[in-house]
Amino acid sequence: MSEVEDHTAKQHVGSPPTGPTAPPLAVPDVENQHTATGFGVSDILRRWKREDFIKRGSLGLRGLALLFSLLAFIIMASNKHGDWKQFDKYEEYRYMLAISILSTLYAGGQALRQVHELWTRKRLFQDRHSALLDFFGDQIMAYLLISSASAAVPLTNNMREGADNIFTDSSAAAISMSFFAFFALALSAMISGYKLSTQSYI
Repeated sequence: MSEVEDHTAKQHVGSPPTGPTAPPLAVPDVENQHTATGFGVSDILRRWKREDFIKRGSLGLRGLALLFSLLAFIIMASNKHGDWKQFDKYEEYRYMLAISILSTLYAGGQALRQVHELWTRKRLFQDRHSALLDFFGDQIMAYLLISSASAAVPLTNNMREGADNIFTDSSAAAISMSFFAFFALALSAMISGYKLSTQSYI
Protein backbone atom coordinates (compact mmCIF):
# COMPACT_ATOMS: atom_id res chain seq x y z
CA MET A 1 0.00 0.00 0.00
CA SER A 2 1.32 3.43 -0.91
CA GLU A 3 1.87 6.25 1.56
CA VAL A 4 -1.03 8.23 0.05
CA GLU A 5 -3.46 5.34 0.46
CA ASP A 6 -2.27 4.73 4.05
CA HIS A 7 -2.72 8.38 4.97
CA THR A 8 -6.24 8.39 3.47
CA ALA A 9 -7.18 5.26 5.42
CA LYS A 10 -5.97 6.84 8.67
CA GLN A 11 -8.10 9.90 7.97
CA HIS A 12 -11.21 7.70 7.40
CA VAL A 13 -10.58 5.74 10.56
CA GLY A 14 -10.04 8.79 12.78
CA SER A 15 -12.94 10.94 11.45
CA PRO A 16 -16.50 10.47 12.76
CA PRO A 17 -19.07 9.14 10.32
CA THR A 18 -20.91 11.84 8.46
CA GLY A 19 -24.67 11.56 7.97
CA PRO A 20 -27.57 13.81 7.01
CA THR A 21 -27.45 17.02 9.01
CA ALA A 22 -30.57 17.72 11.14
CA PRO A 23 -32.29 21.01 10.36
CA PRO A 24 -31.87 23.70 12.98
CA LEU A 25 -34.71 24.06 15.49
CA ALA A 26 -37.07 26.88 14.72
CA VAL A 27 -37.05 29.54 17.38
CA PRO A 28 -40.55 30.95 17.96
CA ASP A 29 -40.89 34.62 17.23
CA VAL A 30 -42.18 35.65 20.63
CA GLU A 31 -42.14 39.34 19.84
CA ASN A 32 -44.33 38.93 16.73
CA GLN A 33 -46.70 36.65 18.63
CA HIS A 34 -47.15 39.26 21.34
CA THR A 35 -47.66 41.94 18.71
CA ALA A 36 -50.32 39.89 16.88
CA THR A 37 -52.06 39.10 20.14
CA GLY A 38 -52.02 42.75 21.11
CA PHE A 39 -53.57 43.77 17.80
CA GLY A 40 -56.29 41.10 18.21
CA VAL A 41 -57.23 42.25 21.71
CA SER A 42 -57.26 45.91 20.69
CA ASP A 43 -59.52 45.10 17.73
CA ILE A 44 -61.95 43.29 20.01
CA LEU A 45 -61.95 46.16 22.49
CA ARG A 46 -62.58 48.70 19.72
CA ARG A 47 -65.45 46.59 18.43
CA TRP A 48 -67.02 46.35 21.88
CA LYS A 49 -66.72 50.11 22.36
CA ARG A 50 -68.27 50.74 18.95
CA GLU A 51 -71.18 48.41 19.64
CA ASP A 52 -71.75 49.99 23.05
CA PHE A 53 -71.68 53.47 21.50
CA ILE A 54 -74.20 52.41 18.85
CA LYS A 55 -76.54 50.93 21.46
CA ARG A 56 -76.42 54.02 23.64
CA GLY A 57 -76.82 56.32 20.63
CA SER A 58 -79.85 54.39 19.42
CA LEU A 59 -81.34 54.50 22.91
CA GLY A 60 -80.77 58.24 23.14
CA LEU A 61 -82.44 58.88 19.78
CA ARG A 62 -85.45 56.77 20.70
CA GLY A 63 -85.67 58.62 23.99
CA LEU A 64 -85.79 61.91 22.08
CA ALA A 65 -88.41 60.49 19.71
CA LEU A 66 -90.47 59.45 22.73
CA LEU A 67 -90.20 62.93 24.26
CA PHE A 68 -91.12 64.81 21.07
CA SER A 69 -93.95 62.43 20.19
CA LEU A 70 -95.39 62.74 23.68
CA LEU A 71 -95.20 66.54 23.50
CA ALA A 72 -96.92 66.55 20.10
CA PHE A 73 -99.69 64.37 21.50
CA ILE A 74 -100.19 66.49 24.62
CA ILE A 75 -100.15 69.83 22.77
CA MET A 76 -102.55 68.67 20.07
CA ALA A 77 -104.91 66.86 22.45
CA SER A 78 -105.22 69.97 24.62
CA ASN A 79 -105.72 72.28 21.63
CA LYS A 80 -109.41 73.02 22.30
CA HIS A 81 -110.48 76.63 22.57
CA GLY A 82 -114.13 76.64 21.53
CA ASP A 83 -116.02 77.33 18.31
CA TRP A 84 -113.89 76.50 15.26
CA LYS A 85 -110.73 76.31 17.37
CA GLN A 86 -111.11 72.62 18.14
CA PHE A 87 -108.48 70.22 16.80
CA ASP A 88 -110.97 67.34 16.45
CA LYS A 89 -112.92 69.28 13.81
CA TYR A 90 -110.06 68.88 11.34
CA GLU A 91 -109.06 65.58 9.79
CA GLU A 92 -105.40 66.57 9.44
CA TYR A 93 -105.08 67.27 13.15
CA ARG A 94 -106.86 64.07 14.11
CA TYR A 95 -104.48 62.15 11.86
CA MET A 96 -101.45 63.82 13.44
CA LEU A 97 -102.78 63.07 16.92
CA ALA A 98 -103.21 59.38 16.07
CA ILE A 99 -99.69 59.13 14.62
CA SER A 100 -98.18 60.89 17.64
CA ILE A 101 -99.87 58.33 19.89
CA LEU A 102 -98.48 55.45 17.79
CA SER A 103 -95.02 57.02 17.77
CA THR A 104 -95.12 57.50 21.54
CA LEU A 105 -96.05 53.86 22.09
CA TYR A 106 -93.44 52.60 19.62
CA ALA A 107 -90.56 54.76 20.86
CA GLY A 108 -91.46 54.03 24.48
CA GLY A 109 -91.60 50.29 23.91
CA GLN A 110 -88.29 50.26 22.05
CA ALA A 111 -86.60 52.41 24.71
CA LEU A 112 -87.84 50.12 27.49
CA ARG A 113 -86.57 47.07 25.60
CA GLN A 114 -83.13 48.60 25.11
CA VAL A 115 -82.90 49.70 28.74
CA HIS A 116 -83.81 46.16 29.82
CA GLU A 117 -81.15 44.66 27.54
CA LEU A 118 -78.45 47.08 28.70
CA TRP A 119 -79.34 46.53 32.37
CA THR A 120 -79.69 42.75 32.35
CA ARG A 121 -77.32 41.94 29.46
CA LYS A 122 -80.03 39.62 28.11
CA ARG A 123 -81.68 39.97 24.71
CA LEU A 124 -85.43 39.60 24.29
CA PHE A 125 -85.03 38.69 20.60
CA GLN A 126 -82.31 37.21 18.45
CA ASP A 127 -79.84 39.74 17.03
CA ARG A 128 -81.10 39.49 13.47
CA HIS A 129 -84.79 39.65 14.44
CA SER A 130 -84.07 42.63 16.68
CA ALA A 131 -82.19 44.40 13.88
CA LEU A 132 -85.08 43.79 11.44
CA LEU A 133 -87.63 45.09 13.95
CA ASP A 134 -85.56 48.20 14.63
CA PHE A 135 -84.88 48.94 10.96
CA PHE A 136 -88.41 48.55 9.60
CA GLY A 137 -90.10 49.94 12.72
CA ASP A 138 -88.00 53.11 12.69
CA GLN A 139 -88.58 53.65 8.98
CA ILE A 140 -92.34 53.11 9.14
CA MET A 141 -92.82 55.41 12.15
CA ALA A 142 -90.56 58.08 10.64
CA TYR A 143 -92.60 57.99 7.42
CA LEU A 144 -95.89 58.25 9.32
CA LEU A 145 -94.60 61.19 11.37
CA ILE A 146 -93.41 63.18 8.36
CA SER A 147 -96.64 62.33 6.54
CA SER A 148 -98.91 63.57 9.34
CA ALA A 149 -96.85 66.70 9.97
CA SER A 150 -96.75 67.55 6.27
CA ALA A 151 -100.52 67.10 6.00
CA ALA A 152 -101.13 69.53 8.89
CA VAL A 153 -98.77 72.27 7.66
CA PRO A 154 -100.94 73.67 4.81
CA LEU A 155 -104.04 73.79 7.01
CA THR A 156 -102.18 75.65 9.75
CA ASN A 157 -100.65 78.13 7.30
CA ASN A 158 -104.07 78.92 5.83
CA MET A 159 -105.50 79.51 9.31
CA ARG A 160 -102.63 81.78 10.32
CA GLU A 161 -103.20 83.97 7.27
CA GLY A 162 -106.71 84.76 8.53
CA ALA A 163 -106.14 84.72 12.29
CA ASP A 164 -103.00 84.13 14.31
CA ASN A 165 -104.08 82.99 17.77
CA ILE A 166 -103.39 80.43 20.47
CA PHE A 167 -105.06 77.68 18.44
CA THR A 168 -102.81 78.12 15.43
CA ASP A 169 -99.77 78.60 17.66
CA SER A 170 -100.51 75.34 19.49
CA SER A 171 -101.02 73.56 16.18
CA ALA A 172 -97.67 74.87 14.89
CA ALA A 173 -95.95 73.76 18.11
CA ALA A 174 -97.40 70.24 17.80
CA ILE A 175 -96.28 70.09 14.17
CA SER A 176 -92.76 71.15 15.18
CA MET A 177 -92.62 68.37 17.80
CA SER A 178 -93.68 65.85 15.16
CA PHE A 179 -90.89 67.01 12.87
CA PHE A 180 -88.35 66.68 15.69
CA ALA A 181 -89.62 63.16 16.43
CA PHE A 182 -89.26 62.34 12.74
CA PHE A 183 -85.62 63.48 12.68
CA ALA A 184 -84.82 61.41 15.76
CA LEU A 185 -86.36 58.25 14.31
CA ALA A 186 -84.78 58.89 10.89
CA LEU A 187 -81.32 58.96 12.50
CA SER A 188 -82.24 55.88 14.54
CA ALA A 189 -83.24 54.15 11.29
CA MET A 190 -79.77 54.85 9.88
CA ILE A 191 -78.18 53.23 12.92
CA SER A 192 -80.59 50.30 12.65
CA GLY A 193 -79.64 49.89 8.99
CA TYR A 194 -75.96 49.74 9.93
CA LYS A 195 -76.68 47.15 12.63
CA LEU A 196 -78.70 45.09 10.15
CA SER A 197 -75.90 45.21 7.56
CA THR A 198 -73.42 43.76 10.07
CA GLN A 199 -75.63 40.81 10.99
CA SER A 200 -74.71 37.32 9.76
CA TYR A 201 -77.22 35.59 7.51
CA ILE A 202 -75.90 32.12 8.19
